Amino acid sequence: MVFDISVAMTWILFLALFPIAFFWLRRAWRILVKRNFSEVALKRGEPPANPEKFAPYAAIINLIGGAIIIFVIIGVVSGVLAYETWSAIAGSTIWMKFIFDFILSRHAHPIVPKKKA
Repeated sequence: MVFDISVAMTWILFLALFPIAFFWLRRAWRILVKRNFSEVALKRGEPPANPEKFAPYAAIINLIGGAIIIFVIIGVVSGVLAYETWSAIAGSTIWMKFIFDFILSRHAHPIVPKKKA
């Protein structure tokens, strides 16, 4: 195996899966078990008016994303998943988690036109 930029990027992606899974599963734990809604549907760092309403959706997004990343880690370590497969699953999961979080935050913070005085 020759160490080049593609090998380095592969290792960076694989090693990044560990903290990603940890933070996503920890966020799901905080929402579901500890009932901490401080990180639910944030827009510019501000939670929505009723974060408890959107908490189940945020928990499911984080739980599914974390579970898929754990599946990928186990698949790579056990040698079941080929490089193309696990990198596609991991990359798609990361992007879809960001997209679903964005959609949830925009849904939780509707655009309300300002009233003219």
